[in-house]
Amino acid sequence: MNKIIYILVLLLSFSGLLNGQVPIPAKDQDKPIIVMNATAHLGNGSVIDNSAIAFENGKLTIVADASTISVDMSKYDVIDATGQHVYPGFILPNSQLGLVEVNAVRATNDQSEDGSINPNVRSIIAYNTDSENIPTMRFNGILLTETTPVGGTISGTSSVMELEGWNWEDAAHSTDIAMHLNWPGKTRRRFDFSTFTVSESPNQNYTKDVAALKKHFEDAKSYGQLTDRAANLKLEKMQGLFDGSITLMIHASGPKEIIEAVNLAKAQGVKKMAVVAGIPALYISAFLRDNNIGVIIPPVHSLPTRPDQDIDLPYRLPHLLTEEGVTVGLSHSGMLANARNLPFYAGTAVAYGMNKEDALKTITSNTAEILGISDRVGTLTVGKNATLFISEGDALDIRSSVLSDAFISGKRITLDNKQQALYKRYSDKYGH
Repeated sequence: MNKIIYILVLLLSFSGLLNGQVPIPAKDQDKPIIVMNATAHLGNGSVIDNSAIAFENGKLTIVADASTISVDMSKYDVIDATGQHVYPGFILPNSQLGLVEVNAVRATNDQSEDGSINPNVRSIIAYNTDSENIPTMRFNGILLTETTPVGGTISGTSSVMELEGWNWEDAAHSTDIAMHLNWPGKTRRRFDFSTFTVSESPNQNYTKDVAALKKHFEDAKSYGQLTDRAANLKLEKMQGLFDGSITLMIHASGPKEIIEAVNLAKAQGVKKMAVVAGIPALYISAFLRDNNIGVIIPPVHSLPTRPDQDIDLPYRLPHLLTEEGVTVGLSHSGMLANARNLPFYAGTAVAYGMNKEDALKTITSNTAEILGISDRVGTLTVGKNATLFISEGDALDIRSSVLSDAFISGKRITLDNKQQALYKRYSDKYGH
């Protein structure tokens, strides 16, 4: 039965390719391009009302007020974006994009590895550039993603991928930038379908699980100090945490767990870390700020985790953490298709008190800073990658976000995807 399902999935995928539902990767930029007269949202909190944005060989060369510069337009392919908006490409962190195609079909999922301690697992080599999910993300301005493994206690390393390319080597933007640690919870929560209530019980193995983690870090640290050592892939990969080349991403379910995880990592000599958490991060915001630890928040389009929390607390969470001085990035969890709503999560944060340009930072510059890639992407800055898009309206507003153009490292990408093809097909059929 499993073989039949797998064959059907392959046939459907191949049919999609024949129908042009997965766009052909774009060619490298061959001529300088300049975008004129748009409102440019730079991603660092600044806005240029009448901008000139130019790029060549995939790099930004001009980011300025159009009224203050003199440019020989004959050297450029000119895009008149009067009345439109320019944004840096949005960044989707902590995602299984490219690793999962259909959540309900196991044969299309390649996001986890057997075992508990897998620091040597690299998600990048499983990344599928032919995924039909990728074009649907690009249509909403998501041009970069952190493809992230899941499962176990240490899931492996994630890499930042451009949503463009023939294969994972083409799409790779920054490889093996973070290692993901799933810290054990002090309690276990269980949902009772008969009463639709959640019950909690102490995790009897918590102390034992933490001790095992501490021993693994100590073993890795000792391994790194040996001059003559036998190859050990698990311990070898951990060395990036101690020299600062890899960020430790701590996934934790409670405020006490976050503090204990951070303290253990610091005691073991981990140089860089960030936290993937929701509302619990708010209760220890001062601790996170003082330790310069950024937070990646799961979807704001969710319900509170406890009955004593305000119903709109997830919507206000990005603003509240930002007010406390914490660097905040937005992400998603659950069904992969919902990840396309990333810009509208930021839009919801605006509706619940956040400044619009600060909300934009949570899916651009803040995320780039947390992932350690802010030297190349995250803002519209001269010298950085020309990864940007043009929208006819506010890209954080689901009603007006309509992209007219998008570029990844200067390459002009196709925005059409399967959903647009189906929309056109049935609009024509029913005379919409």
